[in-house]
Amino acid sequence: MASLRRNVSLLVSKRYRKRSPFFSFLHTETTPNNEEQFLVDAISESLRNGDDWEALSEKFSAVDFSDTLVEKVLLRFRQPENAKRALSFFHWSAKSWNRRHGISSYAVAIHILVRACLFIDARALIESVLVRSSQGCSSGSPVLDPLLATYEVSCSSPLVFDLLVQGYAKLRFLDLGFDVCLKLGDHGFSLSVITFNTLIHFSLKSDRNDLVWRMYERAIEKRTYPNETTTQIMINALCKEGKLKETVDTLDRIQGKRCSPPVIVNTSLILRVLEEGRIEQCMSLLKRLLQKNMILDTIGYSLVVCAKVKLGDMVSARRVFDEMLHRGFNPNSFVYTAFIRGYCEKGEIDEANRMFSEMEDVSLSPYGETFDLLIKGCSRFGREDESLSYCEKMIGKGFLPSCSAFNELVERLSKIENVKQANEILTTLIDKGFVPNEATYTHMIRGFAKGDDFQEALKLLYEMEYRNLSPGPKVLKSLILCLCSCGKVEAGERCLRTMKGRSMQPDADIYEALIKGYHKIGDKRNASRIYDEMVSNP
Repeated sequence: MASLRRNVSLLVSKRYRKRSPFFSFLHTETTPNNEEQFLVDAISESLRNGDDWEALSEKFSAVDFSDTLVEKVLLRFRQPENAKRALSFFHWSAKSWNRRHGISSYAVAIHILVRACLFIDARALIESVLVRSSQGCSSGSPVLDPLLATYEVSCSSPLVFDLLVQGYAKLRFLDLGFDVCLKLGDHGFSLSVITFNTLIHFSLKSDRNDLVWRMYERAIEKRTYPNETTTQIMINALCKEGKLKETVDTLDRIQGKRCSPPVIVNTSLILRVLEEGRIEQCMSLLKRLLQKNMILDTIGYSLVVCAKVKLGDMVSARRVFDEMLHRGFNPNSFVYTAFIRGYCEKGEIDEANRMFSEMEDVSLSPYGETFDLLIKGCSRFGREDESLSYCEKMIGKGFLPSCSAFNELVERLSKIENVKQANEILTTLIDKGFVPNEATYTHMIRGFAKGDDFQEALKLLYEMEYRNLSPGPKVLKSLILCLCSCGKVEAGERCLRTMKGRSMQPDADIYEALIKGYHKIGDKRNASRIYDEMVSNP
């Protein structure tokens, strides 16, 4: 305040006293408590009288325009009809003294402009302060709190927050924009669908598909329901990430016919939330979507069943499924596959088999994932014969198992006759376009090696190399042990040399198998040589 008094004393110099009787009065009547108020009155009066920038500068050149002073003057012009005077003062006070307004001053000016529907000017100030405040800001929004703090005193409109978030989106400050969106909800402000569309649009253009779906979910949560533009953006997002066909295929399994774009988008949202394991959020979103008829009842029931299965509550899932049937909705392949997944994960293979049989009894066609789940489930819980049977049935239906499902089957096989059957299936699969990977051959070779069938193991090794798949140490070790067990010790040693040539370090089991193998055929010299090599390579 001492600084303010010094500035006021400058104002009452002879030059100003002659020009304005106000300053003579100010000099004789003011106290430290009302000096700033007199300045606010004087500046406001000059603005109302239409003084231009030059006149304002001449009158108030000695004034120290603090943020508090600027804000008080701006608030004098908060009525819409005076908004242009407020904007003129805001720019003049910054340019004449080459000062940077505080964010709070920006906030007041923005509120006044938005209330007066001067949106072009408001957006310009918003973008200016966002760029300035983002420099050196790693997290959070320095602009939001000042806008909230000055909202009531400025008699503002909620539209100001829409423009703020849109400003963040257009400047590609997307994470900050979404953070502000969340905080505004906590303060009771709802954003318009146009604002959400702007955020989603620029997120998509910036390849931020994670934010695209988080923002869409947030809009539904806050009951800001999508319009045609929203749906088009979300369909574009599905196309961009290559998931449109996947969602459409899922809906075909549930509904049996092509669904509208909004239903496709909303189903994709629910499936994503399910995949992330956010079951409670999934149920809440489904409730909102069903209340607004934004998703079909059959799809809603099916997704609820899927959510219950994800929770592991098979009894509740079955209860929802029975209610679905009682209300006249038809069962579908998606629901049955969900049950099969749940039972397989719990190891209840008999129940999974029962659901598969029930599915066929009602003339529903299983799809690739259905068989994959059964192949994996049966394999994991020691029912390899059934797993092989499902694999053959799958091929008969025109499907190919996923590489991971077939590999898991082969890895679990213990009987040599089952390994041979799997090898026959592999031949059929390859003829139909199946592409085995390194793990496929690894499990097959190890299976034949355990059964001491070195000839089939070697065949698969050569086939593997023909496909430019390099056998790993586990494959070569299994093969060496098999060859030594079958008396083919020299062939086993050649595999050892292959390992070393590929910078793979053989372990003690390999050396011991070779030593025993040479002793078994009476070749003590080579047995001694291998022993010396083992000792020299600890």
